[in-house]
Amino acid sequence: MATPEFDIVVIGGGAGGLVVAAGGAALGAKVAVVEKDRLGGDCLWHGCVPSKSLLKSARVAHEMRHADRWALAPGLPPPDLARVMERVATVIAGIEPHDSPERFRGLGVDVIFGSGRFVGPDAFEVDGRRLTAKKFVIATGSRAAVPPLPGLATTPYLTNETLFDLREPVPALIVIGAGPVGSEMAQAFRRLGSDVTVVDIAPQMLPREDADLAAVVFRQLKDEGVRWHLGATITGCEGRDGDVRVSLRTADGTPLVVAGSHLLVAAGRVANVEDLGLDAAQVRLDHGRLVVDDRLRTTNRNVYAIGDAAGGHQFTHVAEHHAGIVLRHAIFGMKWAKPSTVVPWCTFTDPELARVGLSESEAKERGVAHRVYRFAFDDIDRARADGDADGFAKVVTAPGGKLLGAAIVGPHAGELIAEYALALAKGMNLEDLTGVIHAYPTLAQINRRVADQRLKEGLTPAAKKWIRRIFRLQGTRE
Repeated sequence: MATPEFDIVVIGGGAGGLVVAAGGAALGAKVAVVEKDRLGGDCLWHGCVPSKSLLKSARVAHEMRHADRWALAPGLPPPDLARVMERVATVIAGIEPHDSPERFRGLGVDVIFGSGRFVGPDAFEVDGRRLTAKKFVIATGSRAAVPPLPGLATTPYLTNETLFDLREPVPALIVIGAGPVGSEMAQAFRRLGSDVTVVDIAPQMLPREDADLAAVVFRQLKDEGVRWHLGATITGCEGRDGDVRVSLRTADGTPLVVAGSHLLVAAGRVANVEDLGLDAAQVRLDHGRLVVDDRLRTTNRNVYAIGDAAGGHQFTHVAEHHAGIVLRHAIFGMKWAKPSTVVPWCTFTDPELARVGLSESEAKERGVAHRVYRFAFDDIDRARADGDADGFAKVVTAPGGKLLGAAIVGPHAGELIAEYALALAKGMNLEDLTGVIHAYPTLAQINRRVADQRLKEGLTPAAKKWIRRIFRLQGTRE
């Protein structure tokens, strides 16, 4: 049998695929990356980078408009969306060289552009070039899901893949989807001057999150003027450029037509696994999803899947983590290496909502014995000083105190959740956080303060009475 041309062939040049390629090349493997469009993937061009750039401009506009909160004179000329989107493009352009073909070719990676298919269990063909490898990695990512709504196919609409190409004003935006993308973009465009209406069949925004956490974000967006139709059923879409309408039936059964200038579809994502010749590769699908084991191997043990293509959590940081697992398998043969089950995530609205591990609602649904502890940002001095004290931290523990999960809604929640991710990964108890010194005044103090709630829980009147008696304390008698 002929020796394969490559050690690893990566199909897809997004975040996860590029980590495999760079890491493999650095370790001495011969690697090829096949990409049908541009290196960098959805995160760079249509996802994390442009959306967070847009959110930053929107937040600055909001704070300028409400500068009186900080005893400053408010004032803001009408935002120029074209200028804001040009800044977004500039941010992308500044990051793009890190993911450029030139950089990866400089690392020794063979970068091949074009669409391809498996033509056998150990061969992938791109525009007539046959690539053989010891290991293949499917890292094709995902795309915006487009639901089969009546009339949507003939109605102009945006997805995250086209949203950041906008340069014209957006007087009125209709958003289908109250998940993370829909909620973030609804707030961003509202803060940049658009009228915004969000429609979703789910009864609450951010339906994957606990209702009390999501309610904090919902209240903020509603106060800013975002209109909501939750628990609604869409019965039709129609319109032309600049004039679109969505017909729906509200939660109480009332028919309603929502009119706008633009329509954004943010109704989830679907993995890009079509037209890859998976049958020839002996890679099986189940209801449109790749079948993978707990080591990210497909039904062809020499073909791995990572990131969005592998199913599960669809986050860039998960794709990068998957890449490290696959490299351990493909290069070092560490077949015991498995992806971590501790996956933090964050919705970057203002306030942010971040979570890791088991939620309170999940614990109840699964019948897991648990305790819940909360602490509000309103009692954190730094949050008060910043004028940004809405929200709270919530932790879920086993009855004995072992940490099961944590969630934070409030300022910089995405940064603060990392401490809980580490604690969960190391199997810590909540009490382990109480002895850690947190700098004052910082928002991170909320992580210790919520942990302290478990200690205070044990200070019952009877316990305090015995402490006074044993240590001869003179506190207030009860």
